[in-house]
Amino acid sequence: MKEKKNTESASQESFLHGNTISHALAAHLRAGKLLAGISPRFFTVMTLYAVVDALAPYAAVFFSAQILKELALLRRADVLWRWVTACVACTGAFAVLKSFLYQREETLFDDLYGRKEILFAKKMFSMDYADMDKQETHDLREQIRESENWSSWGMMRVPQVYEYGLKSITGIAGGIALTVSLFTSPIPASAGWLTALNSPLFIFLLAALMVVVSLLAGVCNVKSISYWSSASEDATFGNRLFGFFGFIGLKKDRGTDIRIYNQQNLVSAYWGKNRSFSGDGVMARLAMGPMGIYSGLGTCISVLITGSIYVFTCLKAWAGAFDVGSITQYVGAATAMTESIFNLTALLGILKTNAGYLDTTFQFLDIPNAMYQGSLTTEKRSDRQYDVEFRNVSFKYPGSELWALKDVSIRFRVGRRLAIVGENGSGKTTFIKLLCRLYDPQEGQILLNGIDIRKYNYRDYMNIFSVVFQDFQLLSQPLGSNVAGNASYDAAKVRRALTDAGFGDRLAAMPDGLNTQLYKDFTENGVEISGGEAQKIAIARALYKDAPFIILDEPTAALDPIAEAEIYGRFDEIAGDKTAIYISHRLSSCKFCDEIAVFDEGRIIQRGTHEELVAEEAGKYYELWNAQAQYYTE
Repeated sequence: MKEKKNTESASQESFLHGNTISHALAAHLRAGKLLAGISPRFFTVMTLYAVVDALAPYAAVFFSAQILKELALLRRADVLWRWVTACVACTGAFAVLKSFLYQREETLFDDLYGRKEILFAKKMFSMDYADMDKQETHDLREQIRESENWSSWGMMRVPQVYEYGLKSITGIAGGIALTVSLFTSPIPASAGWLTALNSPLFIFLLAALMVVVSLLAGVCNVKSISYWSSASEDATFGNRLFGFFGFIGLKKDRGTDIRIYNQQNLVSAYWGKNRSFSGDGVMARLAMGPMGIYSGLGTCISVLITGSIYVFTCLKAWAGAFDVGSITQYVGAATAMTESIFNLTALLGILKTNAGYLDTTFQFLDIPNAMYQGSLTTEKRSDRQYDVEFRNVSFKYPGSELWALKDVSIRFRVGRRLAIVGENGSGKTTFIKLLCRLYDPQEGQILLNGIDIRKYNYRDYMNIFSVVFQDFQLLSQPLGSNVAGNASYDAAKVRRALTDAGFGDRLAAMPDGLNTQLYKDFTENGVEISGGEAQKIAIARALYKDAPFIILDEPTAALDPIAEAEIYGRFDEIAGDKTAIYISHRLSSCKFCDEIAVFDEGRIIQRGTHEELVAEEAGKYYELWNAQAQYYTE
């Protein structure tokens, strides 16, 4: 927890102090490229929508000015009708096009919102298992998700920045195009002192004032938006509490505990104490305090730009520089342009603040893969003659000072059955993770056919193992796809694997056979299966892969004694010429194995057959065996 707090504090520090405009622009450009790679059409549609939306007000302003000018001066009916027709056609076209593009943009945005998870999923798929297994990695991913949930900061703020930026720039350009004649139209000499408004120096001073006021409004907006970052830690934690306790009553697997132990009282306490988003929470106090003050001040300052242009326009019209229709054009265009300038300055604050959240996102996406992938091709042997040796292997988990394995040496005899036993925490599962090269040892070597496994192509090496871990997972997908790990598969081979795993009778009762959907996540016709049935499917999955090594970590923990006896009674035949390794707490299941390795505190302290080990009365195996045997003999 302390390390996580330090990570969040560092992120907050970067929010408040570390983001320059150039850094913020670079971060948003990178994020935009990633999102465009997921949905190329989205930014095309958004670009068209932003331009149309920004120009639509100016079209109405321009045509309204021409109609008023004609009404005030020449009053020609044919010309007036042409302007009215053009106004209706143009503004109508803008409205229809804007509505169409808006709906299309919203559809693609919703699609992008889900698809952006592909970036994180692919990163998790490709990440070294050692990094994927770290709690810090999951905390970082959760921090990114929670920032997005509570305020949409991060990747999905990038489209907003792009859209608002493009709208503002287009709006400013449109405003300049319609107001340039405001400054170039001369005041007649008969206007007296008002002719001073024709002076280039006056126009320069007015422009300078507008720039200074715009920058000042922008500073206020940036300051206001920066307070979002100062509330990030509190809001993220509040969102995490709400995400867990707010929906806990909907979780099926928690229903029994809640009722038996009245856990709703504990949940209610958290509901009452989580004040992050309440009327007196951190965000509310900021909104009513400095955030609101700076935001309001920025808005007030930006109004000065509009006011200055209004005064300037009225003075020039009073002096006779242009007609009443032009006044409508200049005032309307200036108002729209002022809004665009204000939005652009506000965008600078969003840009800088969001860069801090993007830094956290890229911190996750840029986690390097340190594990050497190897280049040697694993030999495809039809005789399955693979020889594996642990030679003085020692390993400790990242961040730990304790050795999970210490000086382990063992050699597997091909085609034999090896059982690994020992108390919890003795190193059994760690041994398997090293064998499968989910981790690399800090000391010693693991050899395949005499060659260090780190020299083999990582994917090739992984393909020689089929493993059923204790915490295996099945997908809410058809039964056949779960066994094959693919939407396309050999149906006959899947059925044989399920039958060999003891699932044959249940398969026969499945309503749609191999096409039966497991679980009800996606369809009400899904089939719920028991823990024991799930374990049989997991074993079938290992058999379907048909790898030379099959490894079962507590393979029968969820099976009843009859099903367990059935599995072990047939497994020697099922495994065939494969090398089989079993991790088990039930020592009775080890009796059929050719060799048993006893682990204790990260070391192999005994090896032999069941008969040999149980005869060593001073040994650990004898102690474990008798501790379990009493429950059977009594």
